Amino acid sequence: MRTESAHQRLRELILDGGYPPGSRLTELDVAAALEVSRTPVREAFRSLAADGLVVAAGRGVRVVELDAGELAHCYRVRAALEGLTGELAAARQRAGRLAPAELTDLERLADRTHEATAAGRLTEAVRLNRAFHRRVAELAANPVALHSLDRLWDRIQVSTRTSLRVPGRTDLVDAQHRALLTAIAAGDPVAAAEAARRHVLDTCTIHSSTDADETE
Repeated sequence: MRTESAHQRLRELILDGGYPPGSRLTELDVAAALEVSRTPVREAFRSLAADGLVVAAGRGVRVVELDAGELAHCYRVRAALEGLTGELAAARQRAGRLAPAELTDLERLADRTHEATAAGRLTEAVRLNRAFHRRVAELAANPVALHSLDRLWDRIQVSTRTSLRVPGRTDLVDAQHRALLTAIAAGDPVAAAEAARRHVLDTCTIHSSTDADETE
């Protein structure tokens, strides 16, 4: 149980920005921070390395820091997968396989995401944004796509805060979430797939341009 707890707590710290990309972590420091022995931390490091969140660095690990090219690859695969899950969710809606309450819950997630982002509560906004997209994937009822998206999200979530800070991005994200939600509710697989893909690719473009600006 301690190993599982250490893995979950360390994963959350990484995803929430407590340990930013590039941070070097040692068993001793993390064990002290989590108030556990070094053994569960060592096992957590192994699990997180398998998940692609950390890489070996001497006697410890380093939080993964994806360069622009690696992030672009992740976003493109995510765009393809979320296009698929949007399409499948809309197809299930058209077939009458989604309950009205499920679409209501999705709309509420979109509302809460926009509210948190507009208020500058970025850690909460990132979690809610992910929950919105994950809910679409759950409605698609394709466990392989859902598992693959979870792993991709883990690797790129650390960059989400940057893209949300771009001026005008808050309203754009909300508008694109609403477009996807509308297409799913209408049972339009083609429109849902396009809305999902466009949203992810726009996020990729925004992130890439932000990185370029920061290096100039």
